[in-house]
Amino acid sequence: MNSAMLIMLAFLIAAIFLAIRSGWGKKMNLEQWAVGGRGFGTVFVFLLLAGEFFTTFTFLGGSGMIYQVGSPAYYVLAYMTLAYVFSYYLLPPIWRYAKEHRLVSISDFFRSKYESSSLGMLVAVVGMVAGVPMLVLQLKGLGIIVSETSYGMISPTLAMWIGTIVVTVYVMISGIHGAAWTAIIKDITIVMIVVFLGIYLPYHYYDGIKPMFEAVQAAKPGHLTLPDKGQSLSWVISTVLLTVVGFYMHPGAFAAALSAKSEKVFRRNTMIMPLYTLLLVFVFLVGYTAILQVPGLKGAEGDLALLRLSIQTFDPWFIGVIGGVGLLTALVPTSVILLTIGTLFAKNIYQPLVKSSSEAHIAKVAKLTVPVVALISLYFVLNGGNALYALLLMSYSLITQLFPALLCSLLPKNPVNKYGASWGILCGVATVAYLTISKTTIGTLFPDLSQVVKDFNTGFIALFVNLLITLVVSVLTRNSVAKKETVSSPNY
Repeated sequence: MNSAMLIMLAFLIAAIFLAIRSGWGKKMNLEQWAVGGRGFGTVFVFLLLAGEFFTTFTFLGGSGMIYQVGSPAYYVLAYMTLAYVFSYYLLPPIWRYAKEHRLVSISDFFRSKYESSSLGMLVAVVGMVAGVPMLVLQLKGLGIIVSETSYGMISPTLAMWIGTIVVTVYVMISGIHGAAWTAIIKDITIVMIVVFLGIYLPYHYYDGIKPMFEAVQAAKPGHLTLPDKGQSLSWVISTVLLTVVGFYMHPGAFAAALSAKSEKVFRRNTMIMPLYTLLLVFVFLVGYTAILQVPGLKGAEGDLALLRLSIQTFDPWFIGVIGGVGLLTALVPTSVILLTIGTLFAKNIYQPLVKSSSEAHIAKVAKLTVPVVALISLYFVLNGGNALYALLLMSYSLITQLFPALLCSLLPKNPVNKYGASWGILCGVATVAYLTISKTTIGTLFPDLSQVVKDFNTGFIALFVNLLITLVVSVLTRNSVAKKETVSSPNY
């Protein structure tokens, strides 16, 4: 066992200890397990939301996207920052309503707002379907990180099995508390590692950041600008807008927000989180450095840019630190997603079907759902996980379909009823599935449009269909219900 493996093992043991220790002395009912009893302050909510943001995809995919396509990757910086600003207005009313009605998930929110258990079940199903590919991504990233940083001594498969078992055990024991405390180690170390790599590597290989960009510009001129077609400026803008509105629709981020002890927590985080997003700039600098120093990575191999460049630069002990930090970027979001899916299934699918179930029984079902979902996700990783990148993109588009109905529910007079919300979400999800499977774009649907319009993110088609169906069905069913009530009311 080399020094890199020993250091990664130390990170893993520390994470397990903190996670399990966080649950000691607490009565783990469903509210405590899923949202921490709504007692988290600014620091813990910040760490949980940062955990949803700085995942293995960001750790590997940020530098990988710069390596592969260049400037279009900057859309991530824009949408993250705007999403946090948006949360200043969006999250406080959601939190107030959730606390008043003791809601622990986004499905609970829809069920209560629209007084429909069927709608709650639909939202739960959408959230679960969208969550599984995210789990697959984290587990796959975990396997890559541990395998690469152990110099091949641990296979990706073994790394994923170990990670799945560890995160399943501590999620079942300590719930969201484990994720929050593990995030402490992760966020402190990732700041130091990412900033160091982003500054040191360009100076080590190019004697500075400016010479690095000059070298990349000379070798690959188009890499520092947005393309005229495809992932062009209009694609970046539309993707930013689409992702901003769906950012907090993900059940994990929604649950993390509900764990706050007051609405002031969100406003404090609005000031902090955009600054934290700047860490991505340092990840991007690593990607630019790797373009000429680690040439030849094709397709999905681009995600190895940060690790391959680090391995050829640093001693094994430091690679162990990088691997340990990378391991935590997988464990924290994986734990939040697992407990969220467990809560969605138990509270919004199982409980409506078994109406006599007590809260203690529902909490038990939620915890038992965790290992089942973990094993299902691991199965997908081990049997065709490479084909799930398109499914990952689809998961973001799927979860965004919840936004129109949620936003309308916050208005003083909601123009949408449960029928409109249900059919809008169903039609939006069906549109996403069709567009993704058929690889249809705005350009293929309307070839005569200008290139600017054709490059728009196709997710806008699904959102447009969703909103149109939502409003039309709401109007038609409202009139129909009103007529039935008029007919059934006796005249005196």
